[in-house]
Amino acid sequence: MNAGGDHTVDEPREKCGVVGISLADREAARPLYYALYALQHRGQESAGIVTHDGFQQHSHVERGLVGDAFEEGDLASLSGGTGIGHVRYPTAGSLDKSCAQPFSVSFKSGSLGLSHNGNLVNADEVRAELAAAGHAFTSDGDTEVIAHDLARNLLEEDLVRAVKHTMNRIHGSYSLAIAHDDTVLGVRDPLGNRPLCLGEVDGGYVLASESAAIDTLDGELIRDVRPGELVVLDPDGTGYDTYQLVERDATAHCFFEHVYFARPDSVIDENLVYEVRRKLGRKLWAESGVESDVVMPVPDSGRAFASGYADAAAETTATGEPRAEGDAGIEFAEGLMKNRYVGRTFIMPTQDERERAVRLKLNPIRSTVEGKSVTIIDDSIVRGTTSTQLVELVREAGAEEVHLRIGAPEIVAPCYFGIDMATREELIAAAASTEEIREAVGADSLSYLSIDAVAEALGESRADLCLGCVTGEYPFDVEGEETDRELGGDALDPTPADD
Repeated sequence: MNAGGDHTVDEPREKCGVVGISLADREAARPLYYALYALQHRGQESAGIVTHDGFQQHSHVERGLVGDAFEEGDLASLSGGTGIGHVRYPTAGSLDKSCAQPFSVSFKSGSLGLSHNGNLVNADEVRAELAAAGHAFTSDGDTEVIAHDLARNLLEEDLVRAVKHTMNRIHGSYSLAIAHDDTVLGVRDPLGNRPLCLGEVDGGYVLASESAAIDTLDGELIRDVRPGELVVLDPDGTGYDTYQLVERDATAHCFFEHVYFARPDSVIDENLVYEVRRKLGRKLWAESGVESDVVMPVPDSGRAFASGYADAAAETTATGEPRAEGDAGIEFAEGLMKNRYVGRTFIMPTQDERERAVRLKLNPIRSTVEGKSVTIIDDSIVRGTTSTQLVELVREAGAEEVHLRIGAPEIVAPCYFGIDMATREELIAAAASTEEIREAVGADSLSYLSIDAVAEALGESRADLCLGCVTGEYPFDVEGEETDRELGGDALDPTPADD
């Protein structure tokens, strides 16, 4: 598994977004294009669409943002009422176009397109087995491994059993949108680590990483795809079938989807992300609130946390007592303005420039902070570089005190399942205490949210969440890591599931 991307930015990188559409009487390319726009936050490295017109497969994949990857003529060439799409930020495989998706392959049983969000932990093992059997690989990404294994199984089995056997062979996190000729499939890994949902649109059905993509198409969310479930969309857009192929005793939902990655207007595992973040902010006040003059978010993902924090602060004091009449609590203010035109590819050749890059992205509003005690709410601390610069910026703008509150637990270990996160050597919390981090970033106080608070806000038990990055205990067997979670279960016969 080759971790892609540089590590010059002090924040986790989004993973990937997938979408699949089957329509009755209209072309799928433009709805796929719009859906990818809605998922752009999940990947900015490349974008692609594969469609099928009932006779042949059509593909267009390019580096860059969705708006740069497609022109009008490209969409016109993607004929057919069924198709899949993908936006990518590389977490496994190279940065070149060979790893861009959807990945397409033609073989004796037809054509295959595959979009993948997640990371396999046994990709090298499966690739070596397939290569020994004569399969030729054109990339070092794990998506091609899934495609080749599925293509091999399709030579001997029907579609559902082929998918089942591929799911039994690959291990790790994945949500897949698959196009087998003009049939679109959605598959979610047995632990539900990566999100995937099903929706209905005018004249058809859609599968997507987030419900915001369904909203963009004026569709209606039906439900989340269940862990270990296969959803098969009818090629004519009239319906779908579902098959529970693998059953597990527990799930491993990625809590970071709710903390950082997903759009706040998306519903993931039956939770509206915006409301989860507000709950996390309220719990942050309950656990570690500090009486300050103003609370302000780090845009954009800190906004809902800060809103919930301020609302809770208006109800109780930092010690948990009800507010006295006339005591409004802490002012909520937008004290940091974001420059949205500083891209992720901004060149920072020296460490000094990297440390100061936050000044290009964020600028404090002096009147909001001058002469005041300020609480800054952020979603996470990775290396500490951004937090240090933020505290420094706000102090330079005249703040008398700067308190830092984090809407997630300490990140102490890397992620192997689709998040481009730092190594242990780069993670500040891996080797430093909270007090040492507070001193390093220069804040007057620092507190993180507890793991239990995250589980409570999501309405799930800790056992049903993937908490690897904050505990070092992983739900998949990762080479070189001690994996303490036991997640049993059995593969099932591919019988239709009740909806």
